[in-house]
Amino acid sequence: MGVWTHSDGATARESLLVRRLIDQGIRDPRVLAAFARVPRAFFIPEEYQTEAEADRPLDIGCGQTISQPYVVAAMTEALQLTGRERVLEVGTGSGYATAILAEMMPVSSTIRTIEIIPDLADRARRVLRELGYTNVEVRVGDGALGWPEAAPFDAILVSAAPREVPPALLDQLAVGGRLVLPVGPSPEQQELQLWRRVPSGTLEKRGLMQVRFVPLTGSSQRSIH
Repeated sequence: MGVWTHSDGATARESLLVRRLIDQGIRDPRVLAAFARVPRAFFIPEEYQTEAEADRPLDIGCGQTISQPYVVAAMTEALQLTGRERVLEVGTGSGYATAILAEMMPVSSTIRTIEIIPDLADRARRVLRELGYTNVEVRVGDGALGWPEAAPFDAILVSAAPREVPPALLDQLAVGGRLVLPVGPSPEQQELQLWRRVPSGTLEKRGLMQVRFVPLTGSSQRSIH
């Protein structure tokens, strides 16, 4: 868990964020509590600090964005975390969603997160460490390949959009596990999907909503972008 503390002003702003998420349909109390505890402003460049509580994506450099809080909340809620899962995140970006996931898991667990852009990975690693998140491991690499040596995972969250679901991520999904990711050929044609490996071992898919994410990049994606 993070060790940062709120000022009174920050407390008010985070409370407004939680109320907005409730109004938008987020119901999981653990998700809402995590959003109340994680300061989005820590994860964005200084020039965007005044927009930290805006419910929209913001530029974080390197052609990437920090996702809209509602979308992060909806994706996290769809994972149905109980605190006992092995969790993988693909697309660390700013580290904001990573912190949300870390807040929902015991400090004894490890959130594994992969970012293909070294500068973003270094920045996220530094911010997460400064905020006291000791249960996060950041790797630079191609997220579409997953993290084979730590698999299988009970929950996988992908914060960038492939054209098709990466087979490696499906292969690394445990029985009973959930994979939440945007899929589509362009930002205008993306669907947020929930994949679940049922006890028989087969996979079930459910569409959740239309979204707009940056594309998932890496050597394994070059042939389809």
